[in-house]
Amino acid sequence: MGATWRSPGWVRLALCLAGLGLSLYALHVKTARARDQDYRAFCDVGTAISCSRVFSSRWGRGFGLVEYVLGADSVLNQSNSIFGCIFYTVQLLLGCLQSRWASLLLVLSSLLSLAGSVYLAWILFFVLYDFCIVCITTYAINVGLTVLSFRGAPGPQGKVKGH
Repeated sequence: MGATWRSPGWVRLALCLAGLGLSLYALHVKTARARDQDYRAFCDVGTAISCSRVFSSRWGRGFGLVEYVLGADSVLNQSNSIFGCIFYTVQLLLGCLQSRWASLLLVLSSLLSLAGSVYLAWILFFVLYDFCIVCITTYAINVGLTVLSFRGAPGPQGKVKGH
């Protein structure tokens, strides 16, 4: 049986668009900071609250892991913002599909984003000693998408939810 198209729902749509917007903003901040070290983003509130410092750190590219595993020249060693743009787009598209596989991929990708959020939050607070408003907001968006993914996941085959 093939997948059918449906509305992703206004909550998923809002979360994905917000996540995509924040990812694009993070990418803008990172590139602007690379061109001009004196660039000050709206999310740079003070010395301990600086998103541009976080985005420009080694953990802002390939989660700080890809370079050591695959090398600095690997195609996967991209800005975390690129991964965010891909993730939120995939979440939105999968949310528009009504099938078991789409639901399973939503749950798995949400869990992966949650693991990444926990890892990056740990880096943010305990390694960089920083507070990044954009980062914290994307972590919250990822939690929301995970909750939505589990709520929309079908029960065991042959069973109807709520019965």
